[in-house]
Amino acid sequence: MADPEIRLRADAQANRDRILDIARDAFAANPAVSLNAIAKAAGVGAGTLYRHFPSREALLVGVYRKEIDALVGLAPDLLTKHPPLQALRLWCDRFVQFGEVKHGVADTLSSAISEKDLRETYWPMVGAVRQLMEACEKRGEIQSGVHPEDVLTLLALLLRISPTSDGKMQIRRILALLFRGLGAEA
Repeated sequence: MADPEIRLRADAQANRDRILDIARDAFAANPAVSLNAIAKAAGVGAGTLYRHFPSREALLVGVYRKEIDALVGLAPDLLTKHPPLQALRLWCDRFVQFGEVKHGVADTLSSAISEKDLRETYWPMVGAVRQLMEACEKRGEIQSGVHPEDVLTLLALLLRISPTSDGKMQIRRILALLFRGLGAEA
């Protein structure tokens, strides 16, 4: 029989992950969603939510960090399943989807993210972009010499665009411009 302490920790982790997944979708749909509504949708009590995330800001930072971890982990996955240029394009699309979640809560999130959060998430993101770009360069799909930090900065600017239908069209045009600037074929 399993150790009850380990099971409890696994249950707590499962609750935390479920809260973060529900919160991500809830904040994307309605940035003003209540924490009680998130707890209910996650199938946990408000006390459980607050035990993991004592404030709205803490929950937003949790969602942010989980999304960054997912983006960083996505780069090598995409490279094993797709040609490098397609992997880079798919990764950029996922980055834009992350922006849709972040858009309605950007001000609150910006004030909640600490310097430590930024340090711990920025360089892994640069590393993910570097990994994708180096694979593309190796295949001659983009020009060499472009700095991954510059590409990440350009992508981050897309997060400021509202995810309306007009905004999404503008994001598509800017991404096409970015890929042309990288020397990728249309």
